[in-house]
Amino acid sequence: MTELTDLTLAGARDALRAGETTAAELTEAHLTAIEGAGALNAFVHHTPEIAREQAKAADARLQAGDAPAMCGIPIGVKDLFCTKGVASQAGSRILEGFRPEYESTITTQLFDAGAVMLGKLNMDEFAMGSSNETSTYGNAVNPWKAGNSDAALTPGGSSGGSAAAVAARLCLAALGTDTGGSIRQPAAFTGITGIKPTYGRCSRWGVVAFASSLDQAGPMTRTVRDSAIMLQAMSGHDPKDSTSADLAVPDFEAMLTGDVKGQVIGIPREYRMDGMPEEIEALWQDGIAMLKDAGAEIRDISLPHTKYALPAYYVIAPAEASSNLARYDGVRFGHRAALSQGDGITEMYEKTRAEGFGDEVQRRVMVGTYVLSAGFYDAYYNRARKVRTLIKKDFEDVFADGIDAILTPATPSSAFELGAMTDADPIQMYLNDVFTVTVNLAGLPGVAVPTGQDRRGLPLGLQLIGKPWQEGELLNVAHCLEDRAGFVARPAKWW
Repeated sequence: MTELTDLTLAGARDALRAGETTAAELTEAHLTAIEGAGALNAFVHHTPEIAREQAKAADARLQAGDAPAMCGIPIGVKDLFCTKGVASQAGSRILEGFRPEYESTITTQLFDAGAVMLGKLNMDEFAMGSSNETSTYGNAVNPWKAGNSDAALTPGGSSGGSAAAVAARLCLAALGTDTGGSIRQPAAFTGITGIKPTYGRCSRWGVVAFASSLDQAGPMTRTVRDSAIMLQAMSGHDPKDSTSADLAVPDFEAMLTGDVKGQVIGIPREYRMDGMPEEIEALWQDGIAMLKDAGAEIRDISLPHTKYALPAYYVIAPAEASSNLARYDGVRFGHRAALSQGDGITEMYEKTRAEGFGDEVQRRVMVGTYVLSAGFYDAYYNRARKVRTLIKKDFEDVFADGIDAILTPATPSSAFELGAMTDADPIQMYLNDVFTVTVNLAGLPGVAVPTGQDRRGLPLGLQLIGKPWQEGELLNVAHCLEDRAGFVARPAKWW
């Protein structure tokens, strides 16, 4: 039988049901792998006792024949999800010592389905970053290396720990969140699959907020089938989240036929950016050829407001962040700064936030406060909201015109070296989100699929964008692309 840590989620589910292994054995194999992977800094809060208890309960359910698809599956949980009694810091010093008395809706759904939590995963502070370099825990490290270089590479962000853990076989799947590409970009950088579902498909309750109108949780897995299985367990209406959609959840896995004959795939001309690396362009052309060969019709389309997406996103997201992060004041929970004699409430707020928030979070809070301030609200925030409406309409128009899915690159490059962009203009880092932010602004589902490697052997991914609430159809196109690409490369173990 395959090494337990090399199983896919679907393979592990089938092995558990066939009695070829147990949830306890599967869990121990992954706990051992985590112990030996400190160099990756992917897991930041370890929960072996909880994992063993959950595995024992899962084995009892499997024995009784009452086993949902996720039963006994060892997963990692991004540190953005509140987990009862377990440190939940959102990668920030300001939430040091915070152990919630409640469980997020999504983790509750997964645990009710029998999933096993191995621990909490590294991430950019408050999900603000594209390289996992803003975390209070230090950098997460990509398990891949470029050619013969020993340089540490970014796993992407903000779900960098989740991506690194899945790619390095430390868990079968992981929870991520995506506000501007934070599932899809790290998935592409580490050679795994990641889907951001339609806004409202998965509950946001108990997920620490960054930008509430953009945030959406999703699975990060090694295959499209695994994403379909996990997404189904995560989805559904939640009365505690006012943005949660009251819609039936289809059987996403059953929709993976791989048949895309007659499907119309749109290729947006605006995504052909100036200075785009030849390897990314070649990958895109390969993806187009694969889908065409599978029987899909390829059609050039226009999404004319794409060029305004990045500036609109970097007005709207910081504005919402400045509002959401105002609750971290040192009064009720988390870090509180030491005060001097005579300090009042204002000084406590100022000192706590100065100590608790990192540079990138402070930068975005200040930008967000500025664009919401009197005199600038109309010039920046309101204008960005109008642009967002136009971007959403671009997608509505092409879907109304018969397009079933849209194919684009997932990232403008392969994974870059840690530290390569930290001293540069922050806008250079923000450009990593150029292909992904439109999907969040429009609230659409988007999936990143590994489809090739660059000349240094690093993974590259393509992105598929689908119609609202049609994750099943989107995953089916992704399944076809995955099958045609035949990506089986994995990082050589060095950690």
